[in-house]
Amino acid sequence: MDIKIGDLVGRKSYNCDIVFRVHDIIKQNDKFVIILTGINLRLIADAPETDVVKLPPSKINEDIRNFDDRANKLMRKLEKKARKATSIMNGRLYRNEAQIFRRPGKVLHIDGDKNYLDMCMKSYKELHIDAVGRVVAESEQPKAVEALLLQFTPDILVLTGHDAYIQPSQSKSPEQRRKDLNTVGNYKNSKYYMESVKLARKYEPSLDDLVVFAGACQSYFEGIMEAGANFASSPERVLIHALDPVMVCEKIALTPIDQIVPLKEVLTGTITGLNGVGGVQTRGKYRDGMPKSLYSTV
Repeated sequence: MDIKIGDLVGRKSYNCDIVFRVHDIIKQNDKFVIILTGINLRLIADAPETDVVKLPPSKINEDIRNFDDRANKLMRKLEKKARKATSIMNGRLYRNEAQIFRRPGKVLHIDGDKNYLDMCMKSYKELHIDAVGRVVAESEQPKAVEALLLQFTPDILVLTGHDAYIQPSQSKSPEQRRKDLNTVGNYKNSKYYMESVKLARKYEPSLDDLVVFAGACQSYFEGIMEAGANFASSPERVLIHALDPVMVCEKIALTPIDQIVPLKEVLTGTITGLNGVGGVQTRGKYRDGMPKSLYSTV
């Protein structure tokens, strides 16, 4: 077989619409099943070896460029807003002759994919958000979340990685489809996100004291929200971008503690939009402090 772990491939049956990385190769009944993860979309899928094809560099570069353009456009917008806020703050400091230090909300980002986590951590740094990241497989996140919360005591928790909705073959009527969409067993990893959120809520029940984002592509939105998340994917079971959790965290981390973050602004500010991410009203986690210490290194 010409396909190897780490190769960038597409599925012929879907006209190679998504660029995947080969995550694993499993032998079943003398045939190979290829486990795939999206390079930009938080999707996990499997396909027979006969359906998987290596993609030419031109296709890969086009896909990366299209997603990067969308992500960079949003990042530039966020950075411009941050610079404007800093300029206003500096003007206020000058007029009031006061020294104020900034304390954005702290993020603990638990991700099932190292490549995605690296991408997100780079974005947190560019946005000047205090964030710590850990790579934990989706199935292991419920076992790890409590210890990591105790270790890092974040204001914002992200639980993400890969997911997928596996539509049962018997889904025919609208009633049956609704039932299938509300059955957690029809999702690859949603049960792990739900369990992790429930454990996080045992650690901190308040939705304002600990803000939780959970989910990935096509995740069981209603189940994750019911488990206690502030924000989750995916209301319309669409694919979400790897950086969507960062976009949500930016709004929460940089909104003052005495304000409710504008919900529509948070959700439409993601790359995927309202179809991909939903949530509830949530208080911001940013705080001004004073005076700024003469010995501060930040």
